[in-house]
Amino acid sequence: MKAFTLFTTSDTLSLFSPSVSSRTQVSFPQRLFFCRAETDGSVSLVNVPPNLLLAEREEAKAVLHLFLTNQGMNRVGAARKMKKLDLFVDHLMSRLHTVYKTRYLVGRELTTPEIRDALIPYLEELVEEHGDSFVEVLEYFPIPLVKEKPDETEQNPPPNAIETSTTPVSTVSEPTTTSKKPTSTTRASNIGDTPNLPPHVVYLEQLGMERDVIKEVIRKFPAFGYYSLEGKIKPVVEFLLDLGIAKSDIPVIISKRPQLCGISLSDNLIPTMAFLEDLGVDKKKWAKVIQRFPALLTYSRSKLQATVDYLYEMGLSSQDVGKVLTRYPSIISYSVDEKLRPTAEYFSSIGVNPAVLMSRCPQAFGLSIESSLKPVTEFFLQKGYHAADFALMASRYGALYTFSVEDNLLPKWEYFLTMEYPKTELVKFPQYFGYSLEDRIKPRYEVVKESGVRLLLNQVLSLSDDDFNKLVKRKVKKKNACA
Repeated sequence: MKAFTLFTTSDTLSLFSPSVSSRTQVSFPQRLFFCRAETDGSVSLVNVPPNLLLAEREEAKAVLHLFLTNQGMNRVGAARKMKKLDLFVDHLMSRLHTVYKTRYLVGRELTTPEIRDALIPYLEELVEEHGDSFVEVLEYFPIPLVKEKPDETEQNPPPNAIETSTTPVSTVSEPTTTSKKPTSTTRASNIGDTPNLPPHVVYLEQLGMERDVIKEVIRKFPAFGYYSLEGKIKPVVEFLLDLGIAKSDIPVIISKRPQLCGISLSDNLIPTMAFLEDLGVDKKKWAKVIQRFPALLTYSRSKLQATVDYLYEMGLSSQDVGKVLTRYPSIISYSVDEKLRPTAEYFSSIGVNPAVLMSRCPQAFGLSIESSLKPVTEFFLQKGYHAADFALMASRYGALYTFSVEDNLLPKWEYFLTMEYPKTELVKFPQYFGYSLEDRIKPRYEVVKESGVRLLLNQVLSLSDDDFNKLVKRKVKKKNACA
């Protein structure tokens, strides 16, 4: 069975180096952050009942709460602080999974003494290492807090920077040699007595990125906790802003793909964009493309080329390829052999031209054949449509495949049966299923019924409110004139 690799904190951090040389990164003692395997002798959680894990989590929280009170914190304060320590509790759970891996292999429940024996010595080590900052380290986990070094070790800016500019390079102020205390701007959005956060964390908070989001990013991608502000993050952020991306959208982009901030602008990011423009991406729409799929710029050129080559193989024109990459850039994330090709073969098997569907609704190629595509196809065939009719519907409106049968197609179908239209009307206008039943379909059709006129289904739904009302009035007037 395949096993997951075990990483210690030192293993992880060896992949990169702290970027702020004038500061000392606060780190945890070398510990296994998370480990899981299946049946290779490591840790297996497969046979552990969920209620057992939940009970052990509560035990771990109780141990941590007791430890905090023993450190001098009152019970109420400790309980309030515990609400902010979920990520650290997850870390404690992963430690239990590591220390008692043989217990988990047989699914045996840990006893309270075993949990305490594993966690209390570890917490004591953290207190010994971090002293008065112990609680803050727990609260901000996994953000790596920093400590100021003595003034004489502060790194001075390069001489040329002093000569050419008298203003700070960053919007985040650094401590100067005239003050040992961090200034207000080195704290996260002026939040009270907070520890000295890394400059890039403060910068991201100033951009509007929530601290909990930053924690989650670092938890999933530890290297981000040590990215240089001036060397990596800020240049990328400013580049994105220059492309026209709104400042408020930057936190979302970074949270989706933090690796973007680790890419060299001159060596990778800009050349990759030029390469994608040659493949057809509209260079005037880069802001929207990156907002839709930030990971696009982190893929290798070989992967990008392989996907585009397959789109041509499907029969798309160069213009269509460019439109697909611009409108739905996440198509690049799909494996050609494991996703795109099998899906295209399925569409071909039911008479749908995959190239046409790709150009009109590329997101359909990201759906599961068994759980999403087949149920939709079978739904319409069961309603009496011939395969050729449904193929025409799907080609005209590929978004049909993105709708839930139970929540969307079925209720709208049942209402359609009351609308006195032939079933062929849906072959002509399958977009019917894309409109809101309560906000569009029912109100519009009630107006048509009350007026006593006949409209095509397309006319009932696709016209603007003003044009729809004008059409109904004309039909009513014509009807009355003929009466």
